[in-house]
Parts: sequence; structure tokens; C-alpha cells
Amino acid sequence: MTDPIADFLTRVRNAVMAKKRVVEIPGSNLKREMTKILHEKGYILSYKFEDDGKQGNIKIALKYHPQTKVPAIKKIERISKPGLRKYAGSKELPRVINGLGIAILTTSQGVMTNKEARNLNIGGEVLCYVY
Repeated sequence: MTDPIADFLTRVRNAVMAKKRVVEIPGSNLKREMTKILHEKGYILSYKFEDDGKQGNIKIALKYHPQTKVPAIKKIERISKPGLRKYAGSKELPRVINGLGIAILTTSQGVMTNKEARNLNIGGEVLCYVY
């Protein structure tokens, strides 16, 4: 696997499209931080980190509307790729759907959303958009 972040996003995207309740993903520190952000912002119901002695696994419970079964994640899209990295300075941080969605960034202060990075006045690598 050459791009573990794209694999993470693709597994979540495929599970949402197949209306799965739980998706299991191989873990890493970056994926754990991204999962925490998705939970804090209300895009997933819950998550659980499982340790197996190596990298571990992440179990994510996906969130759907109770009556209509519409998923909370409409779109999850990779922005910065291994072949073409996308960086944004503190002044040109992206706004996803005019502020309704989030962009997940890696910064010198850790993994955070575009709104948190704007408040701290720092830039970084734009990993993905979620809305």
C-alpha cells in the first residue's frame, strides 16, 4: 500500500456507500488522530482502537440519520496525494462548502481542522475534505 491515508478514506467511503454500520481499518497514529477529529465533528458515531502488538486496528461505527438512513458523511475526498502534496499557509486555508464542511490538516502543532488552524494562525498540509 503506497498511500495509507487514501486507503483509510476509501474504506470509510465504501462502507458508507454500502450502508455498513462498522468499518475496520489498520491503525496508525495519523489515522487515529483523523478518526478523533471525525468523531468530535459529528461525522462518525464512535470509534475503538484495538492493539494487537503491532500497528493495531481502528473500528469505526458510522453515523446515519435514524429515520431516513442518510449518512452523516456525504463526501470524503483526498486532497494532498503522495505525487502532489498540497500545502496551505495560514492566510489561504481552504473553506469547505463555505464553512459547512471541514478540511483535515497536518500542521507543526499536530492534526487539526481548517477552523482550528485558522484560529491558531498556522498552515499545513491539507489531507482531505469532509462534508
